[in-house]
Amino acid sequence: MFRVTRQIEFCYGHRLLDYQGKCRHLHGHNGLAVVTLEGTRLDERGMLLDFGEIKKKLQRWIDEELDHNMILRRDDPLLPTLQERGERVFVMDANPTAENIARLIYDQGRSAGLPVVEVILWETPNCFATYTGEP
Repeated sequence: MFRVTRQIEFCYGHRLLDYQGKCRHLHGHNGLAVVTLEGTRLDERGMLLDFGEIKKKLQRWIDEELDHNMILRRDDPLLPTLQERGERVFVMDANPTAENIARLIYDQGRSAGLPVVEVILWETPNCFATYTGEP
């Protein structure tokens, strides 16, 4: 089995609804997504996948959709105000926790045809969440 991993840095803001801690307030993170792909065979170049393909198919999406963006749950009462003011907002059905953002990146990579097996999202230098797909 072969694995390749690419790290993707991005900045984002969010807040958590139905949460009593300080993360219920708007705040931001310098996130680091660590995306791992896996496969049993290498191509004619001796590669599982060119790192440039990961950049083209997934990092570009993260740069366009998540980087320097506010990530909010669909029912967040601030959403209409931010949208009316032309602010960048990425809307999720689920609370934008590190776990759910890791799953979002995983799902996006898979839908782009990448053999993603794991996404680790570092929210701070000391805290991360991992998503490896459905069992």
